[in-house]
Amino acid sequence: MPSCIAGGRTYALSMLFAAALLCGGASAQTSSAGGTWQFAVSGDSRNCGDVVMPAIAADVLQRHTKFYWHLGDFRAIYTFDEDFTHQPEHKGQLLTLSEYQGSAWQDFLDSQITPFGDVQVFLGIGNHETIPPKTREEYISQFADWLEKPEIRTQRLRDDPRDHRVRTYYHWREHNVDFINLDNATADQFDPEQVLWIERLLERDAADPDLATVVVGMHEALPDSLSDDHSMSGSPTGLSSGRRVYQDLLRLYLSGHKRVYILASHSHFFMPNIFATPYISSHGGELPGWIIGSAGAVRYSLPKGADPRAMTNVYGYLMATVQSNGMIDFVFRKLNESDVPAAVVNRYTQPFVHWCWTDNSQAKYDQQ
Repeated sequence: MPSCIAGGRTYALSMLFAAALLCGGASAQTSSAGGTWQFAVSGDSRNCGDVVMPAIAADVLQRHTKFYWHLGDFRAIYTFDEDFTHQPEHKGQLLTLSEYQGSAWQDFLDSQITPFGDVQVFLGIGNHETIPPKTREEYISQFADWLEKPEIRTQRLRDDPRDHRVRTYYHWREHNVDFINLDNATADQFDPEQVLWIERLLERDAADPDLATVVVGMHEALPDSLSDDHSMSGSPTGLSSGRRVYQDLLRLYLSGHKRVYILASHSHFFMPNIFATPYISSHGGELPGWIIGSAGAVRYSLPKGADPRAMTNVYGYLMATVQSNGMIDFVFRKLNESDVPAAVVNRYTQPFVHWCWTDNSQAKYDQQ
């Protein structure tokens, strides 16, 4: 069974409010406590996602999780995913790259999302969803059913009854928590339209006495994190707009008195406390943040200064337990090779499943 590693700690803000508002507590092992409920989140499931994601789904289903949130990068697109070429119907076949690209997203849905069964799934867009020939417009068309889920559509029309646009960024409410899915898949984001949307939303959240918590998910981490070399800092627009949104979220915490949690993937490892950096410390203080890019993509080396609990060469996801007051405990669920469902092992063969666990790693070779 997967092993669990808690991701919380005491956050030292150079501000006036107690760190207890930010922290989730020691651990979150069950969902049976009064008034609690759970959700799961991870991202980056290219390369070996068709093997890893069914294992995530099996664990999520056992824990009666309310929903699973994918933060982007479903398939490689620029080249063949290794799991795709190891499917029985493709082994030994001379597929063209265009043939692969034409079926890659449907493969993601069939092999990675279908295993979640009745569990709700929310999708975020990653940079690989915009690699040519893929476009943001094609993404909206392909995944419209997920972007126009009843929860999302109802919330959008509640915000503005005239707003009928399906977007790659959206939000929805669960109990007293607002979940915000952002789009920073390309270097021109956050564009002015999305920033305006975010800031109007946070203003409403700050004024809502029934709202306790905001959870923000995106593909690339906001700027100035411990994963800064693989984040929104990579473009001038990303740097400036990302810093602005971070300050907006910090203001929501400080002035709006809401709990705020920030989730990202893009970097292929697990890392808590990603905003524990000198820049963040000198520009208002640290909000709790995690990188959870461990759903099947080739694993990356950890950056210098990473929290001691950060891990690479692992697969897994964050399990979040939400308390009735909106406090959230985040625990990393580390998957083992033995957690891959038998039907998946039979489809891809044991040697390939083992390869995903032992050799799908850039970090492994960086260390040699």
